[in-house]
Amino acid sequence: MNEEHIGLVNRAKKAAVEVLLHNNRGPFRGLPRAAGWGYPEPYTRDLLISSLGILASGNEKLIGMLRRVLETLAKNQSPLGHIPSLVHDKDDRGASDTTPLFIMAVALYRKTAGEKKFLEEALQRAMKWMEYQSPTNRFLVAQLPTSDWRDEQWVLGYGLYVNTIVYTYLRLLGQNKRAANLREAMDRFAIPAGRVHEGLKVRNKPYYALWAYKVYQSERFDLLGNSLAIISGLADSHRSKKIISWVERETTALRKSGDLAVRLPPNLFPFIRPKDADWMSRYEKYNQPGEYHNGGIWPFICGFYVAALVAAGKYELAEQRLLNLTELVRPARKADVEFGFNEWLKAQDGKPAGQDWQSWSAAMYLYAAACVEQKSTIFFDRLR
Repeated sequence: MNEEHIGLVNRAKKAAVEVLLHNNRGPFRGLPRAAGWGYPEPYTRDLLISSLGILASGNEKLIGMLRRVLETLAKNQSPLGHIPSLVHDKDDRGASDTTPLFIMAVALYRKTAGEKKFLEEALQRAMKWMEYQSPTNRFLVAQLPTSDWRDEQWVLGYGLYVNTIVYTYLRLLGQNKRAANLREAMDRFAIPAGRVHEGLKVRNKPYYALWAYKVYQSERFDLLGNSLAIISGLADSHRSKKIISWVERETTALRKSGDLAVRLPPNLFPFIRPKDADWMSRYEKYNQPGEYHNGGIWPFICGFYVAALVAAGKYELAEQRLLNLTELVRPARKADVEFGFNEWLKAQDGKPAGQDWQSWSAAMYLYAAACVEQKSTIFFDRLR
């Protein structure tokens, strides 16, 4: 990067810290808010995903905020170990990703703070809860539709994103044998000839399936799940490079067809269209092709993708995509700010369509920038 690019990235990093400090205390028991103006609630998954950027930033005030979030979640954990969807509300339950994200965030916080037994009792209860999420009592965990971060999209049964988080925390906590078993289960074809045998491997494609369950499977590309697979080492070096080459090629094709206005990939593609078998009537209002969970551009997920490029050793491409991300986080929908850190943008025109100053957009920008600068996926290099 030249001096102009470096200056722009540094301004964006400073703005990202400003966003997180602004959101540090909200109206719900002094806990952080999920976005600067639109989401005053302390959404669990938003804040736990933000932990990557917060811990990488080294900002003591933000790290103290994260500790408060983790401790509050432990207090509001169900007797069976489930973590609530809102940090302050023990009765707001049902999410499939909050508990594995809690385990991952506690493991990362322990590493950063040097507290090997931080929240040990809550961690063990959460891990027991996750064991109960396997219908076959083996390794893959299952979920109900709209129960992960995609609250307007069906992911049924064994979802890639949640299982990749499980693999990640198992490796972070040194449970390597169970992680290896999960990896083996995910790396099977979903429907081999003559029998049902769930896995997340896709025939003739390098990436993992969005989800699979019995005789059903979605082969649409999940950018978040596959990026996490690369960062965590679930996908080996050879497969990681093949996934990235495929993403870059398909992103170029989307731009040529007019379905994509930016140089970063959508969260999901191909888009789900009204004539497709997996189209839901509710998508007509909330999930049009190229919007929201159906192919919207999510800066926080693009931050994971930039980190995945670093993990694969694609340093020059990672620098370029970080610059693309820097431009992506500039426009705001309503706020008069230099960097809007909006929630999501429409694929076809690149215009912001969500809430400004979104915490996980800012935090994952910080994490992506740190990874590019250090040529290292902070916290995860040793897993690979």
